[in-house]
Formats: sequence, C-alpha cells, structure tokens
Amino acid sequence: MFAGWASDAGTQLYPHQDEAIIELFGGSNVILATPTGSGKSLVATAAHFLALNDDRVSFYTAPIKALVSEKFFALTAIFGPENVGMVTGDASVNADAPIICCTAEILANIALREGDQADVGLVVMDEFHFYSEPDRGWAWQVPLLQLPQAQFC
Repeated sequence: MFAGWASDAGTQLYPHQDEAIIELFGGSNVILATPTGSGKSLVATAAHFLALNDDRVSFYTAPIKALVSEKFFALTAIFGPENVGMVTGDASVNADAPIICCTAEILANIALREGDQADVGLVVMDEFHFYSEPDRGWAWQVPLLQLPQAQFC
C-alpha cells in the first residue's frame, strides 16, 4: 500500500529504500546510512505509516528544534494535523497524537522516566551520527537501551 502511495505521488522507490521498507515491515530495526538526498525521509515516512497502521505511537527525533519543527509540518501535510504532534523543551502541540516529533533529548527523558512502559512503538532517529557525539550522544543511546519494545529506524 505504501509503495502504491509513493508511486501515485510520482515517486519511484530506489532499491535501498525498497529493501529498508521491507525490513521495517518485517519487524526489523533499520539503520539507513545513505547520502543526503537519497531518500531517507521517504523510508522514515514509511515507518510512521507502518506504526500508524499497527496502532503504535511513533516518534521522529532530531537534535535541533528547527529540524523537528520542519518535520512536524512535513508529516502534518502527509498524515493530517490530527495525527501529528510536536514536543520540544518549550512547546507542545497535539502531544497525544500517534506521530510525535520531538528533540532527541525529549525522547531520552521519556525513556529514562518510563522505560519499557513508555507508549513508544517506533522511533525514527534523524541525524543518527550524533550517537558518537561526546556531549549529546546519550540522547540517542538512552532510547536504544531503555525502550526494548520500540522498533528503530
């Protein structure tokens, strides 16, 4: 169904996108390390689509509020305003939506507070290379360790 939606929008999936989406739909965690402009956002959209159809709450995380805000508007255009929320350190919009855009630190704090009891079914970690950042890498590491129920992309 997702491939049909992409095709109807005039987008032909690249082989790496197709493979990553198949793995996500099969239940795998996926790390997609491809150059800028190679379609990682479309794979992330497929991940949110999957979670929404499985009645799981999905999170989009990034290190910068501006990027979180940009993705909030992009996902709202695709999934509708009733399905997308945003939570940052100083703002919250539709925080009970099934798709949440938030800074990596927000998700890390949810993971520390609630662990495997958190209502987090899938996590899209944008800018994952921050994992190795000495000052901020913890915000990517904590969810991976504390949210065993979540699928990661």
